[in-house]
Amino acid sequence: MRSSAFLYPWDVLGDPDAPARLADLGLDGVTLASAYHSTRALTPRHPRTRIVTAPYAAVYYPAADAHWAGQALRPHPQRWLDSADPWGEAAEQLRAAGLDVASWVVLTHNSRLGGENPDSTVRNAYGDRYPWALCAARPEVVAYCAALAAEAGARPGAVGAELESCGWYGMAHLHAHDKIGGVPLDGAAQYLMSLCFCDVCAAGYAAAGVPGPELAAAVRAALAPVWAGTAGTAGRSGGERAGGEWAGVEALFGKDAAALTLTYRQQRARVLQRACVEAVRAAADPGFRVLLHADPASHRVGANVGVEADWLLAADGGGADGLVLPCTGSTAALDAAPRVPGRTLAANLTAVTGMGGDPSAPVPAGADELRLYHAGLASDADLAVLRARLR
Repeated sequence: MRSSAFLYPWDVLGDPDAPARLADLGLDGVTLASAYHSTRALTPRHPRTRIVTAPYAAVYYPAADAHWAGQALRPHPQRWLDSADPWGEAAEQLRAAGLDVASWVVLTHNSRLGGENPDSTVRNAYGDRYPWALCAARPEVVAYCAALAAEAGARPGAVGAELESCGWYGMAHLHAHDKIGGVPLDGAAQYLMSLCFCDVCAAGYAAAGVPGPELAAAVRAALAPVWAGTAGTAGRSGGERAGGEWAGVEALFGKDAAALTLTYRQQRARVLQRACVEAVRAAADPGFRVLLHADPASHRVGANVGVEADWLLAADGGGADGLVLPCTGSTAALDAAPRVPGRTLAANLTAVTGMGGDPSAPVPAGADELRLYHAGLASDADLAVLRARLR
């Protein structure tokens, strides 16, 4: 079984021992961030630094001006690493150590672009903007994501691209210093709080038969018991509760309204996902693989976007080569994903003990490949366990 670990360029740059250390783990390759959101990351083995702060979402290669000509949105370059092409330099060193390198591309999660372009972000039923979440239905966002997937995905020397947040993003996921835990939100409430009512989405709902303002009012009414603390909560504990989670949406919101929003969002997600996959295909050489970080429960939002897996993996549908599925603590996402000949299902396991993972966790049955999060963040003890497993 092929195995790959996630990595940041700064885990390699300035550390001449990093490529050999990673190859010695027994990995086949790494998935190296080429376009990534803001973060603060530990570098426990780097000879010069222990903390890297990436203050905004950026690309880790020189973006081509001609590629972005005429685009309403375009990525920002990184400014915190002393390199004009951090991804390219790190990838070259990793390949020299015998490791395959795939690109890791984050799409609709971008707090800086959202802050600079509020009209392009998710707007909830209360009128609040989510600057960290670009709206997947908007034409300028589809164009941006496709252009970014092509440029950041098909980097020179890459064997494939893994697209994160290639679809609907919503309320969930970290943003600055979060203070949103005062009222626990189960999966149903998370879905309703992630519905978008920007002008494009409001028009989409109207075309489906319900005016946007009317539907937004229905969302607010459905959420009223949640804020009062009187709504029953089914909770969310991985994909095994996807069915119950959707039943919770229907119970809060009504089956007809729930179905209308889901159908609309599935249609818009298809447009975005197909555009991104086709853009990478057009930019890459034959044999280049395109995988999506995904959850087969299509109503879900976040880094592992909810997808219609059968459609996405079909040659006459989304055309993706596979899915990277969250499997830490539960194999429900992997269990629910369809087995399509010629398509890959990769199990993504958190292998960092300090982040709630287990480097000794068994590979889930049914997985074709293994992804390990995250070789740069893991302790020496975690890496020792991984080395024993992989070798």
